[in-house]
Amino acid sequence: MFDAAAEPQAYLRHRAAQFRAQVARRLDGSLTEDEFRPLRLMNGVYLQLHAYMLRVAIPYGTISPDQIRGLAHIADRWDRGYGHFTTRQNMQFNWPRLVDIPDMLDALADVGLHAIQTSGNTIRNVTTDAFAGAAADEVDDPRPWAELLRLWSTDHAEFQFLPRKFKIAVSGGARDRALVPAHDIGLRLVRRDGQVGFQVWIGGGLGRTPLLGQVVRQFLPAGDLLPYVEAILAAYNLSGRRDNKYKARIKITVAERGIDVMRDEIEAEFLRRRAVFTGIDLDLMDGLRARFAAPDFRAADDAPYEAARAARPGFRAWTDTNLSAHRVPGYASVTVTLKAPGATPGDCSGAQMRLLADLAERHAHGDLRIAHDQNVVLPHVHRAELPALYDALRTAGLATANAGHITDIVACPGMDFCTLATARSIPVAQELAAYVRERELEHDIGHFDVRISGCINACGHHHLGHVGILGLDRAGVENYQITLGGDGYDQPAIGERAGAGFPYDQVVPAIGRLIDAYLAVRETPEERFIDALRRLGPAPFKAALYPEPAHA
Repeated sequence: MFDAAAEPQAYLRHRAAQFRAQVARRLDGSLTEDEFRPLRLMNGVYLQLHAYMLRVAIPYGTISPDQIRGLAHIADRWDRGYGHFTTRQNMQFNWPRLVDIPDMLDALADVGLHAIQTSGNTIRNVTTDAFAGAAADEVDDPRPWAELLRLWSTDHAEFQFLPRKFKIAVSGGARDRALVPAHDIGLRLVRRDGQVGFQVWIGGGLGRTPLLGQVVRQFLPAGDLLPYVEAILAAYNLSGRRDNKYKARIKITVAERGIDVMRDEIEAEFLRRRAVFTGIDLDLMDGLRARFAAPDFRAADDAPYEAARAARPGFRAWTDTNLSAHRVPGYASVTVTLKAPGATPGDCSGAQMRLLADLAERHAHGDLRIAHDQNVVLPHVHRAELPALYDALRTAGLATANAGHITDIVACPGMDFCTLATARSIPVAQELAAYVRERELEHDIGHFDVRISGCINACGHHHLGHVGILGLDRAGVENYQITLGGDGYDQPAIGERAGAGFPYDQVVPAIGRLIDAYLAVRETPEERFIDALRRLGPAPFKAALYPEPAHA
């Protein structure tokens, strides 16, 4: 038997060899598709609209230069020269041949990546803040805790056949940047009386029944993390519904049984499980913290940065939008948006991946992160390095100054790829961005969160967008619902449906009217759309969306 912790590469190659044998049996007809389906899902392989899809886990969004070069190699050799970053900090390859996927898994093993538990009714990729270890407001670095959860949950025998898929997020900042309330388990690092611990949320999730999670523990000492999370999973595993997959998520279990009942069951299970934990998890944390030690930050004169801002309007605009505050003076975190004009949100070519790897080594202490909004973050860049970094990104078409702006649209692959989708997402995102740029409104509008999903599974997180767009099938015709007021970060909220849906060719004009209404009513240029909506309520914006009788 392979020990995944002691021999990770050998274990990953063992899994690839197993899947190679299963693929051979599928191709020679020994396995039917129904028999093959659970086997491929265990290896992150989906059957999509036009081809198989391989979903690769990028644990808590942290990836090394060598690893992203490995993804570039896979994209160029076995796919169509690009990969797609998802809203769960994963990468998807949308065009592999089934016969090639075992080779792709071997290539992932070469760089310490895999596709284990990226599908199926088990614990999925543990996600966190793309600015972890760098953010100025951080209580504690969430990555060691996320890695502890990853090690514990990978191939955990008790939780391989849960009632439904299960997602965990860990947030380390005073401001939640990990969408904690939208997860099955959300963990917020907090400090109480000098002690680090977690505020624990359960029962969040989007999809056809979007619900925000509820706090089940206000303060959990950090040393109790694993037995408490294990207790939540155990309680859910016993009480979660298996008679109806649409009601099987823990969010439904909490909603039906009540948070107090769930809390009592979890706390009782926690007492039993904590008693048998030997403390090895806490010993392991010491080593994990060392793995995530901060780089050797350097002192340097940032005069070149200030001079470039003064002399170069394009550079200044990019630094105004794409930089985030760093905990170390003189440093910044850089968001590289994958939302250039005409781009597919989240797509990254092999050449772009290699460039990002080179730039991370040259300017960013070799650190890269994949963000929930389908962008890439270089978390540690000294300001003196920013002009050279910007020039290299601009040459490659990666210096778009729109992080957090209306053209930085989050979108799922939609009906261009996904077999579950009922409408297109990518063209809507591209056309809306082009409309905004044509009117030169991008920077005048400012921060404006648009998210698009091509079906009710909500992979584009449309419920959490200031404006959400949901594509549905209505009598064989694409129909798009608009939601208003969603927020995954500052004031967590599920967006509310504005009214009847729009045909495909009317979506962008409808959003255009919404934008005009916002610009007319905002009190100052600094007032965001979401703030104007909260101040005035939805009425003026619904009136803009529906100036005539609503569509049938």
